[in-house]
Amino acid sequence: MFDRLQAVEDRYDRLNELLSDPEIVNDLDKLRTYSKEQSDLQETVEVYREYKEVQAQYKNAKEMLDEPLDDDMKELVKMEIDELEERIGPLEEHLKILLVPKDPNDNKSVIMEIRGAAGGDEAALFAGSLYRMYTRFAEMNHWKVEVIDSSPTELGGFKEIIFMIDGNGAYSKLKYENGAHRVQRVPETESGGRIHTSTATVACLPEAEEVEIEIHDKDIRTDTFASSGPGGQSVNTTMSAVRLTHLPTGITVSIQDEKSQIKNKEKAMKVLRARVYDKFMQEVQAEYDQKRKSAVGSGDRSERIRTYNFPQNRITDHRIGLTIQKLDQVIEGKLDEVIDALIIEEQAHRLESLDQND
Repeated sequence: MFDRLQAVEDRYDRLNELLSDPEIVNDLDKLRTYSKEQSDLQETVEVYREYKEVQAQYKNAKEMLDEPLDDDMKELVKMEIDELEERIGPLEEHLKILLVPKDPNDNKSVIMEIRGAAGGDEAALFAGSLYRMYTRFAEMNHWKVEVIDSSPTELGGFKEIIFMIDGNGAYSKLKYENGAHRVQRVPETESGGRIHTSTATVACLPEAEEVEIEIHDKDIRTDTFASSGPGGQSVNTTMSAVRLTHLPTGITVSIQDEKSQIKNKEKAMKVLRARVYDKFMQEVQAEYDQKRKSAVGSGDRSERIRTYNFPQNRITDHRIGLTIQKLDQVIEGKLDEVIDALIIEEQAHRLESLDQND
């Protein structure tokens, strides 16, 4: 572990030199690349340097005990050794976590897609509840939400809604939301008070930049059509809605949210790029899963990951066996307790993998 940490510190020092080089400063691409790499390494280096300083102080204090000291001084040195020992353990654990390979997409914004699944109108209403939950969570994190496309129902839910959450680190927290979400509650439309079970699916895709995923014009088929509203009624007689098909993968995106065909095409292209990038990511993940059981947050998108039981105010995340009686708070966007537990579980998986490779 310490060989890797020293290599990280050496690289950090080298990046400092490079970022002072006039040739690099005048090359915006290299400047951006090196600045990001330096920023990514900074916390690890700072903690490693603190660890080395504490270790040096500890060594000096232990050596002092071998010297002739009066009783008061000896007691002070022993107290200092105890304090330093208390700091060493947590610093080592922190360094282990910092050495765990990070998901390269963690700092990205996300495109989320929510669809009502089993349960008809109630599933669409639940999709609306999930959308509201994520927008509240985004607001709490000072992230911006932009609806890309939606298919609302007459009762106020969504057959489907696609939206972007723009904010640094959004993917690092929301990537755990991929999968099928189940709700158990009494629908507003139910006069007999019976509990219904419905589901909605959530996909969380990291926003893909053009430099990360190259899509050629010749590989895209563009179709235009008139947009429609809830129930299929026409809301736009112009051909403003856009459907893009990526021919190599067969991935299709239809957007009709804007009145402008150009704006709809821009939005569709953003979603298409994210979906194609996600497909490639899933293929890489599948390859990895053949070698080792996947960590939390990846895997089959159709997997039921969470149940929201409204009568009992209970939310259960099935992946880690977490159950808390705070559904009323979670559905209002207070997702941190659930997401933090998922992050800790994934870190444990990754640390286990790190220890096996040492």
